[in-house]
Amino acid sequence: MTECAVLPATRRAWPRAAWLITAVGWGANQFSPLLGAYRREMGLSAATVTGLFAIYVLGLVPGLLLGGPGADRYGRRPVVLGAVVLSALATGALLLGEVGVPWLGVGRFASGFAMGAVLAAGSAWVKELSHPPHDDTAEGTGARRASLFLSAGFGIGGLVAALIAQWAPLDVAYLPHLVLSAVALVAALKVPETAPRAQPGKRVTGIRDPRFRRMVVPVAPWVFAAPATGFAVLPSLVESRLGDAETVFAGAAIAVVLGAGLLIQPVGRRLAARAILLPALIGLAAVGTGMLLGLAAAVSAQPAVALLADAALGCGYGLCVTFGLTEIARIAPPEGLARLASVWWALTYVGFCAPYVFALLTQVTTPPVILGSAAALAFLTGAGVALRHRTAPS
Repeated sequence: MTECAVLPATRRAWPRAAWLITAVGWGANQFSPLLGAYRREMGLSAATVTGLFAIYVLGLVPGLLLGGPGADRYGRRPVVLGAVVLSALATGALLLGEVGVPWLGVGRFASGFAMGAVLAAGSAWVKELSHPPHDDTAEGTGARRASLFLSAGFGIGGLVAALIAQWAPLDVAYLPHLVLSAVALVAALKVPETAPRAQPGKRVTGIRDPRFRRMVVPVAPWVFAAPATGFAVLPSLVESRLGDAETVFAGAAIAVVLGAGLLIQPVGRRLAARAILLPALIGLAAVGTGMLLGLAAAVSAQPAVALLADAALGCGYGLCVTFGLTEIARIAPPEGLARLASVWWALTYVGFCAPYVFALLTQVTTPPVILGSAAALAFLTGAGVALRHRTAPS
């Protein structure tokens, strides 16, 4: 009787929490397609641009390390709401970027910190709001919802910022994020807390579970290695054919990668229903295929081929991120969910270093060789995970 009374009142709570993830994801990725514009308009060197890209990751790491444990100890709600406020302040710093480059660094660092904090806490909050007594959906639904709204923020934010920056001042490109953050915060003010009561002395997370080590960990770096390659590497390989459309193409690449990741979610759900490991295996195969298509784009310098590669990489991203979030939700105890999520997200962001590895390797070999090797590695990872799954306890 009590559960039936609670469900109708809180059934729509999870979207309001999920929109907060979208808002922070939007803020995190709105800067990426503007790198070329900043380089042209402010005369920034390649080293400065690369540094601004890297500062985001430097902020993300402490955000993850503090956000996950903080969400388990103090609750999901204060961590996620605080992260959205910080994300909006980061955008305010980016608005001051044309006054001085240090403001861009401050904005990027704060944006990364906010993203790190919301990844673990937000995914745990949406997962818990998607199950009784708040909702009555099937197992795994919460993880897919968090993944979908995160992908939407990453993809739409980058595309909108690129489209605005192509025909309007750079400052205007940041305004939609400020509006979205304000609306999302107001809408989420009455979303209930879901964190289980902490048990003194208990710090079980599931990190020692063989399934986490054997299956989740090897897949994690590919989650962001795929999209980072798609929107930070491939556009540069076809820029000779882009003319004045470089900024728009960068936004389109982000939208294609993350749009494909979003649209593949229903397929991932059906695959997971057939076998737990299928989304990861097919996701890694899609990443490998995307790398091979990227190789073809590098050889032909055709933007259309690069976008096709982006679509394949996006499908791989979507399937791998859904697999990871679903598995950690199954592995972690309620009181350790956000902690394990923060560890997993930290591992996924190792893949964000892919553009830097690519840049270093171009000093000794060619882009087609690098992309071909990355494809082989993705396929081998899938084969290794499948073999280890046979001996992992269920």
